[in-house]
Amino acid sequence: MTETIQLALKTLEAQLNQPLETALEACARCGLCAEACHYYRAEPKVEHIPAFRAEQLRSVYRYEHDFLSRLFPVWTGAKKLDEPMLANLTEIAFSQCTLCRRCTVNCPLGVDTPLMMRAIRAMATASGTAPEILVMLADAAIEKGKDPSFYKEMFLEQIKEMEEQLRDVTGDENATIPVEKQGAKILYVPLAGAHTILPPAVVFNAAKEDWTLSIFEASNYGVFLADVNRAKQVAKRIVDEANRLGVKEIVIAECGHAYASYRWDVPNWFAGQFDFKVRSLIEVLGDYIREGKIKVDPTAIPEGVTYHDSCNLARNGGLIEEPRYVLKNVAQDFREMTPNKDEAICCGGGGGLVALAEYAERRIAAGKPKADQIKQTGAKVVVAACENCRLQIGDINEHYNLNVKTTAITDLVVRAMRLPKPLPGHEAEYLFEGEGAAIARE
Repeated sequence: MTETIQLALKTLEAQLNQPLETALEACARCGLCAEACHYYRAEPKVEHIPAFRAEQLRSVYRYEHDFLSRLFPVWTGAKKLDEPMLANLTEIAFSQCTLCRRCTVNCPLGVDTPLMMRAIRAMATASGTAPEILVMLADAAIEKGKDPSFYKEMFLEQIKEMEEQLRDVTGDENATIPVEKQGAKILYVPLAGAHTILPPAVVFNAAKEDWTLSIFEASNYGVFLADVNRAKQVAKRIVDEANRLGVKEIVIAECGHAYASYRWDVPNWFAGQFDFKVRSLIEVLGDYIREGKIKVDPTAIPEGVTYHDSCNLARNGGLIEEPRYVLKNVAQDFREMTPNKDEAICCGGGGGLVALAEYAERRIAAGKPKADQIKQTGAKVVVAACENCRLQIGDINEHYNLNVKTTAITDLVVRAMRLPKPLPGHEAEYLFEGEGAAIARE
């Protein structure tokens, strides 16, 4: 047995708790999970059935834990893990499952197939067979947390430039983007890029919020690798920053996996060190509109708007009604996809898949059911409160000729606020507004 296989099996053994063993043992092979999976909907093949994917791990589990399977493996379908089989398992877990959990919520026994896929991802990561780009991104984030001074000066210079843009588009000479503000109420954690900093800054300033910007990004590639050690190290950067600044709550940018991670996993990982309320930026936007802290005009967005429920936000995170409340207040013509909410179909880009260029063709093919949903709405704007979802929908928009614009909720909120000037890169959006828009801004 090679060292690679030993590491993979050791990792499997370390994960064998009651939930995983239940998932491994409980499947009735009924096949009801098939239609729940966007891969199977896009291409009805046996290998795209979630139960079939899970069976590949079950065969290894049986060989290791069932005496009869060791003696008569052909009878039980048991298989001894070897390197070709590990490679196949790795490809299944990283390229044929986005961990969306739609199969689980539609399973009559509640079999958690994504939990098994995460077990495989952990085996691959521990044995060195996981996708290299995900490992590199996770490790880069960890290194960044060890010595932020290396990039901090450049980051602060970029924020100063963004502040000038903020003042220009809002017409408020006192508008700021505070960084490392001691005692602020909110620590806002963005993603990489000005597009997740400038629009929220517009809203925070308008609402006169007591906030500060994190010097780190919310994304956590350790989560995609199912590597708890790496994921905890990435998350610790934010936990330490929040503790050091003495903030009351952490607000996560529009990001599915980051929200689910900080809302559900991080408080458990850092029990006793993590006393913060965690909310999505979407929830904060809803409060501002509800309380009248920001003024929005839905006539600014007359075109048809539909919303894609990120699996990590809706099905896995419970954030379902708040984005709809926001959108119904900023858009005149909001249209639901069918199915939606906790039954929404995955776009096909989750689980870190958008970062894996080698699986791009497979990813876009799996996005066909979502493309069909978007077409059926007739909407011209598709809103997704998750960066990976927006990237995926942008790709399927181009591939399937949907002729839609993909945007974030915060961008629409800012547009509905009717700023003196549009945000940089958003000028074209104002072409949709009609004659009343220019008059209203004047």
